[in-house]
Amino acid sequence: MKPFTNLAIVVLGIVALAHLYRLVRPIEIMVAGGEVPQWISVVGLIVAGGLSFMLWRESRTSA
Repeated sequence: MKPFTNLAIVVLGIVALAHLYRLVRPIEIMVAGGEVPQWISVVGLIVAGGLSFMLWRESRTSA
């Protein structure tokens, strides 16, 4: 595996875990004076987790 691929997998995994944590323990996030809705974390979890998983799977098969 290449170092950048490993780094991208870890960073995307951490982002996905942060979104999962926000879903489990709701945290109020304010941006420009408005609250960010909870459903944004569902989208973030799916996108970041999916990209991390796909990168991990691709890195295992392209050796």
